[in-house]
Amino acid sequence: MNYSDLAPPYIRAIAPYQPGKPIAELERELGISGIVKLASNENPLGCSPQATAAMHEAIKTIALYPDGNGFELKDALSKRYGVAHAGIVLGNGSNDMLELAARAFLSVGDRAVYSAHAFAVYPLATQAVGATGISVPAINFGHDLKAMLKAAVDHQAKLVFVANPNNPTGTFLKAEELLQFLRDLPANILVVLDEAYNEYLPQECRYDSVAWLQEFPNLIISRTFSKAYGLAGLRVGYAFAHAQVADMVNRVRQPFNVNSVAQAAAVAALHDADFVRRSNELNQRGMQQIIAGLTKLGLGYIPSYGNFISFRIGGATAMYRRLLELGVIVRPIANYDMADYLRVSIGLESENEKFLAALQQAIKETK
Repeated sequence: MNYSDLAPPYIRAIAPYQPGKPIAELERELGISGIVKLASNENPLGCSPQATAAMHEAIKTIALYPDGNGFELKDALSKRYGVAHAGIVLGNGSNDMLELAARAFLSVGDRAVYSAHAFAVYPLATQAVGATGISVPAINFGHDLKAMLKAAVDHQAKLVFVANPNNPTGTFLKAEELLQFLRDLPANILVVLDEAYNEYLPQECRYDSVAWLQEFPNLIISRTFSKAYGLAGLRVGYAFAHAQVADMVNRVRQPFNVNSVAQAAAVAALHDADFVRRSNELNQRGMQQIIAGLTKLGLGYIPSYGNFISFRIGGATAMYRRLLELGVIVRPIANYDMADYLRVSIGLESENEKFLAALQQAIKETK
């Protein structure tokens, strides 16, 4: 028999998320070495030395189960952001937070709203629980909040996903835009505000979304330690929400979903503000370096507020493959309905230089 028939139709219809391949696997496939990976928006500085030291210390108790409640990490987050423990949920990366929100509040027949060109996990998390996703056309590759509001109300949606900055386009919504959207949205519709790249925002773009929780009990703020904190391999995410909302999310959370090494590293990383500052500064310089290179090559790009930038190029799929052969991994984003674009993460200055040189060579070869 075909055992896939035992799964619900909405599970069978899922096209699984395709992560980028690791460097070692590609070097084996291509028979080359020295590959630069600029495909997964990872921190080129690695992680905080304080986080590394905390990991080594945590390994001493690795035979024991982690704290299922994550007290120390919740306490550190509580002291940093002023959110009570009851309003904090920990996750296995922020992807886990997105899926937990969907599992807690959506079921078959429910609807969730998100923007076109927004993070691929939103439709996946929605479909995995049998709910219906509504993709709202974007404006200049960014969220059209007015149209999303109308779609949420007209379709009686339960959940709206908003990414700020958005991946993979890097677009940014100003605080006043988000506030107006939250005030116009009915209180019975939950909003997941995905701020995975929050720490990479320039200073002039910063806003205090955590303070909004007092006004909007239907708001869930999702963040991660995978980006600016450099702990992508440990998978640590968290969410802030009204205590009643957090309680529902915690009911579907696995009891040990964040391991003990990850918890210890996240606490230490949270205290190392200097490392996050240096990561942001490196990213700002690298962004200007990449923009200057793309401009010199005559390539259009989408202004980005994350640690990546998407640029338009003819024959994007072939260009992606040629860049691989030249030792640079970028990200094709045709699955985001952006077939003519590639996304490149901001790396070290030398890595950015290698990418731009490889891109120039690949373009020259096509002429």
